[in-house]
Amino acid sequence: MGPLSGIRVLEMSNIGPAPFCGMLLADLGADVMRVDRLARGDLGFAMDPRFDTLNRGKQAIAIDLKSREGLDTVRDLARRADMLIEGYRPGVMEKLGLGPDVLLGDNPRLVYGRMTGWGQKGSLSAMAGHDINYIGIAGALASIGPKGEAPVPPLNLVGDFGGGSLYLAMGLLAALTEAMRTGKGQVIDAAMVDGVASLMAMHIGFRQAGIWNLERGSNSVDGGAPYYCCYKTSDDKYMAAGPVEQRFYAIMIEKLGLDLSQLPDRDDPARWDELKAIIQARFATRTREAWTALFHGTDACVTPVYDLDEAQQSGIARERGLFVEADGVIAPAPAPRFSRTGCSTPGGTVDPVGATAASLANWGVDQSTIARLGYIGVIA
Repeated sequence: MGPLSGIRVLEMSNIGPAPFCGMLLADLGADVMRVDRLARGDLGFAMDPRFDTLNRGKQAIAIDLKSREGLDTVRDLARRADMLIEGYRPGVMEKLGLGPDVLLGDNPRLVYGRMTGWGQKGSLSAMAGHDINYIGIAGALASIGPKGEAPVPPLNLVGDFGGGSLYLAMGLLAALTEAMRTGKGQVIDAAMVDGVASLMAMHIGFRQAGIWNLERGSNSVDGGAPYYCCYKTSDDKYMAAGPVEQRFYAIMIEKLGLDLSQLPDRDDPARWDELKAIIQARFATRTREAWTALFHGTDACVTPVYDLDEAQQSGIARERGLFVEADGVIAPAPAPRFSRTGCSTPGGTVDPVGATAASLANWGVDQSTIARLGYIGVIA
């Protein structure tokens, strides 16, 4: 069932970080109710909803949020919830009459999570943005990419999911713990720009200590160092090499058939390019499969770079069950893992239109109310 079994979460449907946060909570056993509008707007991507794995394992309703009855229904659901997640621009929930003052007035123990890019207040708070904007302004994007070339967006992992979803989830669970003790809920302002700045803590410290350069591709963990980068193999694939520690680096060099005493000093950045060229030439003599076999089980910190399809078939994926299948759709397994309570087995993504009546009933809304909402067109 998962450690959050019995916890109810109301999620106001959106894209990216807020749904991913809801997915994490659902994976941990929470009963997550996703609230969709009857007519969905432009969410950026056209995709069969069953592949929208961020909405797996959730209940869902499609409701008219322009009607008084629809808003009253959401407000009633919030009275029954332990947590609420919303990812609208600041002020939208207030305009709907669903702001924290109203909902915490109805349900004083409610933990009200707000996900934005720029925060609830400030000069940028009303401005649109995406992951690339938040990580750009917080100092992360400038540090990612090859030397002498443009910064490279690291998918949307750092802003949306790292600095956004995970910080919101942490805030929600911390506030829930406190609410269980005091009976009082509160509002969590999870801004992605805040989370990204927090994620950069180590590198900000490195910069002040004089061991981090502003030039991309010239540092210890940004692909600049010969002991923390990717090397191409003879079949045009890649190996990820990360032997930061001297003892692990020595193992990699030995496995490559090189003489450590004859190589440029790995701690001299001025010779990194020279050293990388030597190591690259050796990696280019064998296939990725051959190098994978050679380094397997060693402390050299050298592993293959797999694409999305290959990763699902890898040895560790099979050993640990990294991926699961629901309704014919493959998705990552829940994480982390718990010794006693376990995690929920992820279900598929439901169609909110078809699931509305059952979802409302599961949250205790009586059948006569559900029938009336359907009759007047508030729900599908």
